[in-house]
Order: sequence, then structure tokens, then C-alpha cells
Amino acid sequence: MKLIFYIFSFLLLTSCSSVSKEDRELSEKIKNNIELDVVKQKAKDLIGKGFSAGDGYGEVWIRDFNTFMYPACDVYDKEEIRKKLIVFFRFQGEDGNIVDGYIPKDKITPGGYDYIYSELQPDMAAHKNTVETDQESSLIQGVYKYIKKTGDKDLLEEEIGGITVASRLEMALDFLTNNRFNEKYGLIYGATTADWGDVQPETRKGTVITDSTHYAIDIYDNAMLVIALKDFIELVPEKEQEWKPVLNHIEANIRKYLWDPENHKFHPHVYINGSPFPDDFNEDKIYYHGGTAVAIEAGLLSRIEIKIALEKMIEDKNAAGAASIGLTMYPAYPLGYFKHPKLTVPYTYQNGGDWTWLGGRMIQQLVKNGFVKEAYEQIQPFIHRVIKNNGFYEWYTLKNEPRGSSSYRGSAGVLYDAITLLDIWAYEVR
Repeated sequence: MKLIFYIFSFLLLTSCSSVSKEDRELSEKIKNNIELDVVKQKAKDLIGKGFSAGDGYGEVWIRDFNTFMYPACDVYDKEEIRKKLIVFFRFQGEDGNIVDGYIPKDKITPGGYDYIYSELQPDMAAHKNTVETDQESSLIQGVYKYIKKTGDKDLLEEEIGGITVASRLEMALDFLTNNRFNEKYGLIYGATTADWGDVQPETRKGTVITDSTHYAIDIYDNAMLVIALKDFIELVPEKEQEWKPVLNHIEANIRKYLWDPENHKFHPHVYINGSPFPDDFNEDKIYYHGGTAVAIEAGLLSRIEIKIALEKMIEDKNAAGAASIGLTMYPAYPLGYFKHPKLTVPYTYQNGGDWTWLGGRMIQQLVKNGFVKEAYEQIQPFIHRVIKNNGFYEWYTLKNEPRGSSSYRGSAGVLYDAITLLDIWAYEVR
């Protein structure tokens, strides 16, 4: 009996000793941090009030909806979310393209977007920003998250206009590989934007491709596609033989053409028909925080490279005087390089603003890749400003002043997911 007792005691001690003292202390900090619970509940409450991007936005946008899908599944009945997702497929183009968002017809703002209409959804109007190249990838990711969370795989077999959702997801991939694919570099392209942004520099409106558009390949769009391809293959495994080579090809070309191994960063753009910026402007000095975070989510960086990326983001944050690693980029584009009034001044909006929507995704990836201590440290500014300002603002200035929508569901969604990951880790520590 004594022998059994000693063996059991030894096993217990050795299993406990595999967890460091530092991890146990961090676990307790996370579990006892009331602010994390407060922010998570605030996020849940906000997302429970609707599906639009936030106040000031009447539309349901897929790039935002994708990033608050998990908490939405915790708040709403799955049928409600399913209905919202299906609307995007009812507006899908014959070439497979996916719209940005949709809005009830009676809430259309005169003089706003060039609206798209569909007989399959006569009560709604939709719009598409032709500058960006992430709508298709965002919808695939959103459907994946919905199915993973709810188990509702039957959605893939639902027919919309006589075509199943599974086939429509593939149509979305076909659109990108047929209409936005550059053969020379083996990557998808869009208009030139500031990192993950959806505004080009050449025009004041900035959201519609024109004759003056400079086409470019960037990390954000291609990383989003890598994630979407992985999600699609998991959802529709019978298509793996067809799409896995495409995935491998894109991953290899990202490393070949976009990654700068000497400086441990991604090139902001690989231009197809020239740059919109002055010849003497060295764009390669800019570090894209948002695209890098999404690249980590796509599994494109090693653990060592993730550590270097985090160190660079912290260095940039400190150099800029920003509050968080949600800083879009550093340095920002100089005054006047973008004609859109929200981007023309450096460190405003997408041109170097501080965005929880991207920073929160970086926090998630830090947890997933074992940098939990760092994730807990870097999430603090995001948590504090939600509580201080009593809202999930769209972006912040370098002085940490809130700007844009005060109820931006994308910000709420990424923080909700980041806190959930921290909680899971903390309660798994023994």
C-alpha cells in the first residue's frame, strides 16, 4: 500500500512541477482580473444589440461580422446568425464575388454607395468596395467559425438560388483566383491601401477602382486567403486535392515575394503597374502591424519570427507614442499621400491610427503561440480604455483619444475572443 502511495505522490508532484511558478502566478492574475470579465461582458452586451459594424453604420459588413462571429454565436440563436450569413450569398455575383455589406432598402442613405440589388433578397440593398480584396475570404472564415461553434454543418448543403453554400464558398475562391490573381507572383492583388485598409490613395472617395488605380500585392489580402483556404478545405474535405496545391503555392509565394528575411518584416506592397507614391519615397521603411498579425494567424511565421514581430510592434508603439500594439503601422504615410480626408494626415484612421480591431487579433495569436505572459501584458491598454471610455471605439489617436464609432463590434469581438483564450489557458494551468 505504501508503495502505491509513494508512486501516486511522485506522479502528482512531477505533473505539478511541469507547470512553472510563473505560469501559476500568471494564471491566478488572469482568473482574478475583474476588468477582463467586465470587458468581456460589455462585448457580449454590445454584440447582443445587433449585427451592424457599430453606431454610424447601418450595414452588416462581412469583414467585421467575421471578427465577432464567436461571441455572436454565444449570444444569438444559431438560426438568426445563419440568416444573416445567407444574405451575403443571395447577393453573390455570377463570378463568385462577395459584397462588403447589406442594409434594409428603407434605410438607404441618398447619395451613398452604388447599391447592388438581388431578386433573392428584395428587401435589402448591398454594396461592394472594389479596392479591397478580403470580402470573399472574410465570408469563408465567418462560415467556418459559425459551423465550428454551432455544429450546423447542414448550412453547407442549403441551396441558395439553386446552388449549395459549399459550392458558393468555392465560387468565392474562384473569384479570387480567376479575377484577382497575378500570374507573375502567384498571389492575389487589389488596389494600393494602407496595410489592411480599404481606401486607395489616388482619389478622395478611395473605395472604387478607377483608371488611376495602382494595383498591388500585400500581405493582408494574401494571409486572409490562406486562412480561408485552410477553412474551406476543412469544411469541404473532398475538395482538398484541388485546393491544397493552391494553398501551398500561395504560402510559398508569400515567403518568396512579400517576406523580407533581412529585416524580418513584410514588404508593404509589390506593385504591378507602379507605385502611387513619389519615386524618392522609401515605402519599405513602413512596418505593417495589421497584416503581420493576420499573417501570424495564417501560420506564415515561425515562433521566433513571431517573437521578433512582437518586439518590433512594441518598439514602434513606443517610438510613435501610441498606447497599444494596435498601431496600424509605423511610420505612417506622410501628409497628403492619401487624398481621402480621413487618411491624409499621418496617424489618423487607417494611416497609422491605433486599432483594437487589429491589435486584439495579435493578442489572440500571442496566446495561441505560447506567448501568454506577453499577451496579458499587451492586452492591458485595450482593456483599460474600454472601461475608461465606456465603449469599444473604432480607433484611437496617438494620444489614446477615442475616434469613430463608439460601439464598434469588430473591436468588441476580437477582445472577447482574446479574453476567452486567456481564460482557457488560465484554467488549464494546474
